[in-house]
Amino acid sequence: MINIGIVDDHTMIREGLKMIIEQEPDLRVVAEAGDAAGALAVLEKNNVDVVILDISLPDRNGIELLKDLRRSYKARVLVLSMHPENRYGVRAIQAGALGYMCKDTAGRYLAGAIRTVHSGKMYIPPSLGEVLANNAVMGVGPRPHEDLSDRELEIMVLIASGKTRDEISRKLNLSPATISTYRKRVLDKLGLATSVEIYRYAYENDLID
Repeated sequence: MINIGIVDDHTMIREGLKMIIEQEPDLRVVAEAGDAAGALAVLEKNNVDVVILDISLPDRNGIELLKDLRRSYKARVLVLSMHPENRYGVRAIQAGALGYMCKDTAGRYLAGAIRTVHSGKMYIPPSLGEVLANNAVMGVGPRPHEDLSDRELEIMVLIASGKTRDEISRKLNLSPATISTYRKRVLDKLGLATSVEIYRYAYENDLID
Protein backbone atom coordinates (compact mmCIF):
# COMPACT_ATOMS: atom_id res chain seq x y z
CA MET A 1 0.00 0.00 0.00
CA ILE A 2 1.32 3.45 -0.94
CA ASN A 3 0.55 6.12 1.67
CA ILE A 4 -0.10 9.54 0.15
CA GLY A 5 -0.16 13.08 1.52
CA ILE A 6 -1.90 15.88 -0.41
CA VAL A 7 -0.81 19.51 0.00
CA ASP A 8 -3.11 21.94 -1.81
CA ASP A 9 -4.91 25.03 -0.56
CA HIS A 10 -8.16 24.28 -2.38
CA THR A 11 -10.48 21.89 -0.56
CA MET A 12 -12.28 20.91 -3.77
CA ILE A 13 -8.97 19.98 -5.42
CA ARG A 14 -8.01 17.81 -2.46
CA GLU A 15 -11.40 16.10 -2.51
CA GLY A 16 -11.12 15.47 -6.24
CA LEU A 17 -7.66 13.98 -5.88
CA LYS A 18 -8.87 11.73 -3.07
CA MET A 19 -11.71 10.47 -5.26
CA ILE A 20 -9.20 9.53 -7.99
CA ILE A 21 -6.83 7.88 -5.53
CA GLU A 22 -9.50 5.94 -3.65
CA GLN A 23 -10.39 4.08 -6.85
CA GLU A 24 -6.96 2.41 -6.77
CA PRO A 25 -6.58 -0.60 -4.45
CA ASP A 26 -2.88 0.04 -3.76
CA LEU A 27 -3.17 3.77 -2.98
CA ARG A 28 -4.58 5.58 0.04
CA VAL A 29 -4.57 9.14 1.36
CA VAL A 30 -3.33 9.28 4.95
CA ALA A 31 -2.69 13.02 5.32
CA GLU A 32 -3.71 16.33 3.77
CA ALA A 33 -2.96 20.00 4.33
CA GLY A 34 -3.94 23.33 2.86
CA ASP A 35 -0.69 25.19 3.48
CA ALA A 36 3.02 24.68 4.11
CA ALA A 37 2.79 24.82 7.90
CA GLY A 38 0.02 22.23 7.89
CA ALA A 39 2.05 20.02 5.55
CA LEU A 40 5.03 19.94 7.89
CA ALA A 41 2.73 19.18 10.83
CA VAL A 42 0.93 16.24 9.21
CA LEU A 43 4.15 14.76 7.83
CA GLU A 44 5.51 14.66 11.37
CA LYS A 45 2.54 12.55 12.47
CA ASN A 46 1.95 10.28 9.47
CA ASN A 47 3.96 7.73 7.52
CA VAL A 48 3.76 9.24 4.04
CA ASP A 49 5.42 7.63 1.03
CA VAL A 50 4.49 10.16 -1.66
CA VAL A 51 3.56 13.83 -1.26
CA ILE A 52 1.39 15.43 -3.94
CA LEU A 53 2.41 19.08 -3.74
CA ASP A 54 0.93 22.22 -5.25
CA ILE A 55 3.21 25.17 -6.05
CA SER A 56 0.81 27.96 -5.08
CA LEU A 57 0.29 27.86 -1.30
CA PRO A 58 -1.03 30.72 0.84
CA ASP A 59 1.81 30.86 3.36
CA ARG A 60 4.83 29.80 1.34
CA ASN A 61 5.97 29.02 -2.18
CA GLY A 62 5.62 25.31 -2.91
CA ILE A 63 9.09 25.01 -4.42
CA GLU A 64 10.60 26.38 -1.22
CA LEU A 65 8.57 23.86 0.78
CA LEU A 66 9.71 21.10 -1.58
CA LYS A 67 13.35 21.80 -0.73
CA ASP A 68 12.58 21.46 2.99
CA LEU A 69 10.66 18.23 2.42
CA ARG A 70 13.57 16.70 0.54
CA ARG A 71 15.99 17.65 3.33
CA SER A 72 13.85 16.47 6.24
CA TYR A 73 11.65 13.60 5.05
CA LYS A 74 12.01 10.38 3.08
CA ALA A 75 8.72 10.91 1.27
CA ARG A 76 9.05 11.34 -2.48
CA VAL A 77 7.40 14.37 -4.06
CA LEU A 78 5.15 14.68 -7.09
CA VAL A 79 4.39 18.31 -7.94
CA LEU A 80 0.85 18.78 -9.24
CA SER A 81 0.23 22.31 -10.46
CA MET A 82 -2.11 24.42 -12.54
CA HIS A 83 0.97 25.73 -14.35
CA PRO A 84 2.08 23.91 -17.52
CA GLU A 85 5.10 21.62 -17.19
CA ASN A 86 7.36 23.76 -19.33
CA ARG A 87 7.00 26.74 -16.95
CA TYR A 88 7.87 25.35 -13.54
CA GLY A 89 8.77 21.73 -14.22
CA VAL A 90 12.52 22.22 -14.55
CA ARG A 91 12.66 24.26 -11.35
CA ALA A 92 10.63 21.62 -9.47
CA ILE A 93 12.87 18.78 -10.67
CA GLN A 94 15.99 20.74 -9.78
CA ALA A 95 14.54 21.32 -6.28
CA GLY A 96 14.14 17.58 -5.73
CA ALA A 97 10.74 16.53 -7.06
CA LEU A 98 10.63 13.14 -8.75
CA GLY A 99 7.74 14.19 -10.96
CA TYR A 100 5.72 17.11 -12.26
CA MET A 101 2.32 17.14 -13.87
CA CYS A 102 -0.39 19.63 -14.73
CA LYS A 103 -3.68 19.38 -12.83
CA ASP A 104 -5.75 19.06 -15.99
CA THR A 105 -4.12 15.67 -16.69
CA ALA A 106 -4.57 14.28 -13.16
CA GLY A 107 -7.71 12.31 -13.95
CA ARG A 108 -5.90 10.18 -16.51
CA TYR A 109 -2.34 9.97 -15.24
CA LEU A 110 -2.23 10.63 -11.49
CA ALA A 111 -2.27 7.02 -10.28
CA GLY A 112 0.48 5.99 -12.68
CA ALA A 113 2.56 9.03 -11.76
CA ILE A 114 2.26 8.21 -8.05
CA ARG A 115 3.42 4.64 -8.63
CA THR A 116 6.32 5.80 -10.79
CA VAL A 117 7.51 8.32 -8.20
CA HIS A 118 7.06 5.82 -5.36
CA SER A 119 9.33 3.38 -7.19
CA GLY A 120 12.08 5.98 -7.23
CA LYS A 121 11.79 6.71 -10.93
CA MET A 122 11.16 10.09 -12.53
CA TYR A 123 7.74 10.97 -13.88
CA ILE A 124 8.47 13.34 -16.74
CA PRO A 125 5.60 14.19 -19.13
CA PRO A 126 6.56 14.66 -22.80
CA SER A 127 6.43 18.48 -22.76
CA LEU A 128 8.83 18.68 -19.81
CA GLY A 129 11.04 15.94 -21.23
CA GLU A 130 11.44 17.96 -24.41
CA VAL A 131 12.56 21.03 -22.45
CA LEU A 132 15.06 19.01 -20.41
CA ALA A 133 16.40 17.27 -23.50
CA ASN A 134 16.80 20.50 -25.45
CA ASN A 135 18.62 22.13 -22.56
CA ALA A 136 21.01 19.18 -22.30
CA VAL A 137 21.65 18.67 -26.02
CA MET A 138 21.90 22.32 -26.99
CA GLY A 139 23.69 23.42 -23.84
CA VAL A 140 21.10 26.09 -23.20
CA GLY A 141 22.18 28.34 -20.33
CA PRO A 142 19.82 29.72 -17.72
CA ARG A 143 17.48 32.48 -18.80
CA PRO A 144 17.46 35.61 -16.60
CA HIS A 145 14.27 34.66 -14.73
CA GLU A 146 15.80 31.33 -13.73
CA ASP A 147 18.10 33.26 -11.38
CA LEU A 148 15.09 34.61 -9.48
CA SER A 149 14.24 33.07 -6.14
CA ASP A 150 11.13 30.91 -5.99
CA ARG A 151 9.15 33.69 -4.33
CA GLU A 152 10.43 36.32 -6.76
CA LEU A 153 9.37 34.19 -9.71
CA GLU A 154 5.94 33.61 -8.18
CA ILE A 155 5.39 37.33 -7.68
CA MET A 156 6.73 38.13 -11.13
CA VAL A 157 4.17 35.80 -12.72
CA LEU A 158 1.36 37.30 -10.65
CA ILE A 159 2.37 40.81 -11.72
CA ALA A 160 2.57 39.70 -15.34
CA SER A 161 -0.90 38.16 -14.99
CA GLY A 162 -2.32 41.59 -14.14
CA LYS A 163 -2.63 41.24 -10.37
CA THR A 164 -2.28 44.46 -8.37
CA ARG A 165 0.07 44.84 -5.43
CA ASP A 166 -2.82 44.59 -2.96
CA GLU A 167 -4.26 41.51 -4.67
CA ILE A 168 -0.88 39.78 -4.53
CA SER A 169 -0.50 40.87 -0.91
CA ARG A 170 -3.80 39.20 0.04
CA LYS A 171 -3.12 36.07 -1.99
CA LEU A 172 0.32 35.45 -0.49
CA ASN A 173 -0.36 36.84 3.00
CA LEU A 174 2.50 39.30 2.63
CA SER A 175 2.42 43.04 3.30
CA PRO A 176 2.06 45.44 0.35
CA ALA A 177 5.49 46.84 1.22
CA THR A 178 7.01 43.38 0.95
CA ILE A 179 5.40 42.89 -2.46
CA SER A 180 6.89 46.21 -3.60
CA THR A 181 10.31 45.07 -2.40
CA TYR A 182 10.03 41.80 -4.35
CA ARG A 183 8.88 43.71 -7.44
CA LYS A 184 11.95 45.93 -7.27
CA ARG A 185 14.21 42.87 -6.97
CA VAL A 186 12.56 41.34 -10.05
CA LEU A 187 13.00 44.53 -12.04
CA ASP A 188 16.63 44.85 -11.00
CA LYS A 189 17.54 41.22 -11.71
CA LEU A 190 15.87 41.22 -15.11
CA GLY A 191 17.05 44.68 -16.09
CA LEU A 192 13.49 45.94 -16.51
CA ALA A 193 11.84 49.22 -15.56
CA THR A 194 8.06 48.75 -15.41
CA SER A 195 5.32 46.19 -14.82
CA VAL A 196 4.51 46.40 -18.52
CA GLU A 197 8.03 45.20 -19.26
CA ILE A 198 7.54 42.38 -16.75
CA TYR A 199 4.43 41.35 -18.66
CA ARG A 200 6.26 41.45 -21.99
CA TYR A 201 9.18 39.42 -20.64
CA ALA A 202 6.86 36.83 -19.07
CA TYR A 203 4.83 36.47 -22.25
CA GLU A 204 7.88 36.13 -24.49
CA ASN A 205 9.34 33.46 -22.19
CA ASP A 206 6.07 31.49 -21.98
CA LEU A 207 5.56 32.17 -18.27
CA ILE A 208 1.97 33.33 -18.84
CA ASP A 209 -0.67 32.63 -21.49
